[in-house]
Amino acid sequence: MRLTSVCLCVFLVFSLLLPAGAISTQPERTVLTLELLQERVSKPTIREGNLTVDLREMVIDLRPENAEFRDNFYQLLRKELQKSGTKPLGLDLSNSLIQGDFVGSDLGLRTPLYAPIISSNQSASVYAPILTANEQEQLKNLRLVCLQSLAIALPDSKDCRALLGTQPSASSEISVFRGSLTLVQTRFNGEVRFTNTYFFQAVDAENASFLQPTNWNETRFSRSVRFTGAKFWKSTNFQTSVFFDQANFKEVKFQDNVDFQDSTFQKVSKFNNANFKQAAKFNRVHWQENADFSGVRFVNQAQFTQANFNQYLFLKEAIFEQAVVFREVQFNQSVNLRGASIFNQADFSDASFAQAAFLNVPGLTFNSNQAKILGNPGEIGKIFYIPSLQGNQNILRNLGQNFRQQQQIADANQLEYTKQKLRLRELSHVLVDTNINSATRKTLMHLGFSATQTEAIATRRVVKPFRNSNELLSLADIDLDTYNQLSDRLVIAEPLPPGGWLLLAVRWLVLSVLLLLSGYGTSFWLVFGVGGVAIAFFGWLFWLIDRYRRLHPVPIIPTYYETVWIFAGFSVLTLFSLLAIFRNAEHPWLTLICLLMIIVPLPVTLIIRLYQQGRYHDLMDVSYFTEDGTFRQLRLLIGRLPVIPRNQVFRERYMHLLWNRRWNWLNYYDFSLNNLVRLGFNDIRLRDEHLPGIIATLAWYQWSLGVLYITLVLWTLSRTIPGLNLLIYLK
Repeated sequence: MRLTSVCLCVFLVFSLLLPAGAISTQPERTVLTLELLQERVSKPTIREGNLTVDLREMVIDLRPENAEFRDNFYQLLRKELQKSGTKPLGLDLSNSLIQGDFVGSDLGLRTPLYAPIISSNQSASVYAPILTANEQEQLKNLRLVCLQSLAIALPDSKDCRALLGTQPSASSEISVFRGSLTLVQTRFNGEVRFTNTYFFQAVDAENASFLQPTNWNETRFSRSVRFTGAKFWKSTNFQTSVFFDQANFKEVKFQDNVDFQDSTFQKVSKFNNANFKQAAKFNRVHWQENADFSGVRFVNQAQFTQANFNQYLFLKEAIFEQAVVFREVQFNQSVNLRGASIFNQADFSDASFAQAAFLNVPGLTFNSNQAKILGNPGEIGKIFYIPSLQGNQNILRNLGQNFRQQQQIADANQLEYTKQKLRLRELSHVLVDTNINSATRKTLMHLGFSATQTEAIATRRVVKPFRNSNELLSLADIDLDTYNQLSDRLVIAEPLPPGGWLLLAVRWLVLSVLLLLSGYGTSFWLVFGVGGVAIAFFGWLFWLIDRYRRLHPVPIIPTYYETVWIFAGFSVLTLFSLLAIFRNAEHPWLTLICLLMIIVPLPVTLIIRLYQQGRYHDLMDVSYFTEDGTFRQLRLLIGRLPVIPRNQVFRERYMHLLWNRRWNWLNYYDFSLNNLVRLGFNDIRLRDEHLPGIIATLAWYQWSLGVLYITLVLWTLSRTIPGLNLLIYLK
């Protein structure tokens, strides 16, 4: 008696300590006998409005040693499940234990499948003569999928070959499962085979356990499919399957290889928080709608080669412990990699991104010293999207280092360009919007805060400046709606010191110019186009002031021939330069406006002033420009200045340009080339006597721009040519 009391006490103690449900036992299962099976088949129950053969909480022995029962099991169920009607009969095996192999395809109606033929009423196509009109319509949907999937090898399946065949004699036999199939918490100890089966109703296998390999090859699911929480302990094969409705694989555990190759998902597919322990193959899979892999863990390799994502792909917080392959994948919408982790390699080689597609990578965990991201050189760097610089600088740095290690300099530079664009946006935000720590009460109220909220903000920042939005939201008077309305116009930062705003404005201006004129040192052809426009403009300008001097009393103007050629040269050079700008600049019109603001206002102002005051000096009939008469060769003139020295020796050495030569117009472009890039065929300079100051100012202005331009060219070359490290760290 005492021993019994002690045992009872121990049991009660353990019952209190264990969590709820830990001591719950498995449901008591009944061994399915032939008599019980006949009873359940003859008396189907109604579940969720559908007639169902209720085989829940059963132990069903289909092992070879129980062959007689196994054969009767398939024969009885097949006979009832194959019956047609307005309400087809379903099968419920929830909480049952299936011992031995379960050949589910043997429970369906075997029917040949033909290419479409016109029925006798001439109003409908017939694919399988023994099926109802509604079932024929569902087969029509399969044929449409086959037609849409010609590019991903789906027509290699038997039923697609039959449906797309040109000869009516070409057929393929399929197994039709007319009713619903419920496998909630069902345990399969043997193999499960549903090969080449067409489910016309829903399939529910929530929390089911498959201890041996499962084969769903060439299976078609006409209604929703749910495998939420299911466990596949051995290999799983869904190859060449079609999911016409929503497919739910949330929290599924695939302990062995899983194969979805050549499958099609017509509706949303959800693999949230699934776990793939071995290789996962999704090659040539076609997703018509969203594919959600958020929170998925791929322990082994994941393959998506030649897949097609027609809508969004969600990989938020997904973990890739081994290589993930997206070779030749077609992305029509964005790929969300926010918070994802890549520990090995992500291969996007030859992937095709539509105009609206990009890789959204804020919060991406990626170490370039251990992992790699591969992609087509010159293309992959443009695909990454990061909404803000804050919190993502490490990602940009790692991505840039990743592509530099692979000698993909263009992609690394593109990421640097993205980084600087984000920095420019951040600077603009600080310069234009209201700083919560320095704004006056009147400014805060004008912004949209109430008087009470303004007073609360002013009181709080006296004690301690705001450092982030959470501190602002911690105030009792600040509600979330107000913050959401005003957050885009608020800056939460330390107050700027005196002169700080001006320094930030200068920094913003310099960064804007670098981004517009060179892509922040990432595009040599853009820099080339900018220089070409400047050379053409200044060359034409110097020709104008030298050749068009006055109309009376004695006209000093160019000939018609020279005028035509100077404008022809200007047009050709400007055309090619503009072509380079519009092909390489992200915002070509802004680039052009920025360039014109640099090269046009001051020179045009000086030219107008020159013609207004007139020219009254000696040597009016001689060119302002001189050339070195001792050499005529292509020279790099690094230390050259635009005006000749005063020494008499140089006046004898440098000779005035010859106006009467038909090729003389080329000298003005040569002089402009000398000033801007320190390169020319002749050493052409301004004379040092009887020279209007305005003309000298124009030459020195272009020469000064040339110093900046040469620096920009060298910096751009150092960033775009692998191994050329000139000014590589100048930022």
